[in-house]
Amino acid sequence: MSDTPVFLTDDGLSKSGANIRHGFFTRRGGVSTGIYEGLNTGFGSDDARDAIAENRARAERALGAPAGAFTPVFQYHSSDVAIADRAWSQAEAPKADASVTDRPGVMLAILTADCAPVLFADGEAGVIGAAHSGWKGAIGGIWRNTVEAMERLGAKRARITACVGPTIQQRSYEVGPEFRDRFIEAAPGNAVFFIPSERAGHHMFDLPGYLLAGIGTLGLASVSAMDRDTRTDEADFFSYRRTTLRSEPDYGRQVSAIMITDV
Repeated sequence: MSDTPVFLTDDGLSKSGANIRHGFFTRRGGVSTGIYEGLNTGFGSDDARDAIAENRARAERALGAPAGAFTPVFQYHSSDVAIADRAWSQAEAPKADASVTDRPGVMLAILTADCAPVLFADGEAGVIGAAHSGWKGAIGGIWRNTVEAMERLGAKRARITACVGPTIQQRSYEVGPEFRDRFIEAAPGNAVFFIPSERAGHHMFDLPGYLLAGIGTLGLASVSAMDRDTRTDEADFFSYRRTTLRSEPDYGRQVSAIMITDV
């Protein structure tokens, strides 16, 4: 793999403001080895601590962030949002699945391995957000809560750009009947995000489509999604589901990050 971290960018976020930098990092360009090969940034894995720390430092440098800017949250599949008034360490990370800030030099970091990273920016106001959304966060409205938290810092919905990054795609996301029933009970219209799978009684769930539809109701300037499947693209992404299907013991996490610069 490459020695330099490789990350993807979204045109909408790139145009949101000259003072906004972001990246949906792949697993390429890190120092981890074995099943964690590449840029594993997850301390929730059993990878070597020093390798994870170096990978996080490499992500900082790749995004042009100062040392110590990497600002994670302790993700637990909630709809909670933290306000980052400064950069904090892993040990200080609050329990939340999204964070927002209006402070330059704070690199909001979301770790994923199939769940969806969603980055938000209002470049004019200088307010950004980052959310971790699996199905629990999605149905719980983590995307809505993130935008509302940004508004409390001065952002305006009509100026906010959002992008759903690489995540497990519908073609890879098989779910059982109880899963689908939960979404239908929440709103009958959610049936459109499921198609039958090859297994009787099972369906394929469109997580990015569900998020796009939900975020699309908020009246933002723009919202987009990347068609990159974390389960099937092993060269670029870690995947919890791929690991589970292979009965592997553990998996890495890629990071998606956004930051306000001093420009």
